[in-house]
Amino acid sequence: MSISVLGIALNIFVLMVFILHKKPCTVAEIYLTNLAAADLVLVSFLPFWAVSAWNEYKWIFGRALCKMVNVGILMNVYCSIYFLVLVSIDRYLAVVHPLSHETMRRPKFAKIGCVLVWILGFLLSIPKLIIRELALHANITTCSENDTTIRHVNELMISVFAFFIPIFIVIFCTVKILKTLRGRSKERAKAKKMDHKATILVLAVLLAFLICWVPFHLLKIPALLSHGGILTGCSSENILYLCGQIFTYLTFSNSVINPILYVIAGKNFRDKVKELFRQWAQKQSSTMSLTSASTKKFSRSLPKNVSQHTIIK
Repeated sequence: MSISVLGIALNIFVLMVFILHKKPCTVAEIYLTNLAAADLVLVSFLPFWAVSAWNEYKWIFGRALCKMVNVGILMNVYCSIYFLVLVSIDRYLAVVHPLSHETMRRPKFAKIGCVLVWILGFLLSIPKLIIRELALHANITTCSENDTTIRHVNELMISVFAFFIPIFIVIFCTVKILKTLRGRSKERAKAKKMDHKATILVLAVLLAFLICWVPFHLLKIPALLSHGGILTGCSSENILYLCGQIFTYLTFSNSVINPILYVIAGKNFRDKVKELFRQWAQKQSSTMSLTSASTKKFSRSLPKNVSQHTIIK
């Protein structure tokens, strides 16, 4: 529940900074805004999952929310990962091919890419929509997956489309970016200072993604061995269950870590926050000045024999 509360507060803060700032968002910021939106939706669904886990997986929210919550979580898992893929591709083009691919790095194409990611996330979540149903187990109503075949297909899809494909793209782009930054001359590095700052933020976000998600997906290998009868015994089952719980919470915590990284590693984001507070302070100051000026003007327009004490009275 703490992950959900922190995630909602921090991601709303990030969205407000990007939306309320006067300057238009860059391509990387468009992707990061959509990433914050996906993380926000994801953590907003987590309280339903947490209540169910607390009640020993008894589901009290009805069939519609049974499907909606699980589809919403999975859809935004896909979207979060592929927004990171778009971010890494954008940084790859900006750092490795700054001139030849400049036309591709436009806000128009970035927005189209974001729309396609949202659509892809929903399409990949359709199996979860089909198999999630209410079921009665030991007089307890649970929200579970009844179709074993579709469930295995869905697990395979998650491993392929939410891990192996994006991780390959991310690692490829990251390696190319690091090689280019290492081989770049100091003069050129100064000219590309803004891109370098954005790249540091992106690399930090990508590193957090790897730390949070790799253990979760690697755990599926011993889990498959356990289901296949290769790993047996109560101790191995208990270890797998405990690791599964820890790594699941670790994956969800990625939605909380991302907005924190924007503040720590994102100098441009911090500058936006400072500008917003400065604008807010100026607006408050101008409002107070206008109020004071109006009061003085009103006082001057009164007859001389009418005192301020009389007005108040």
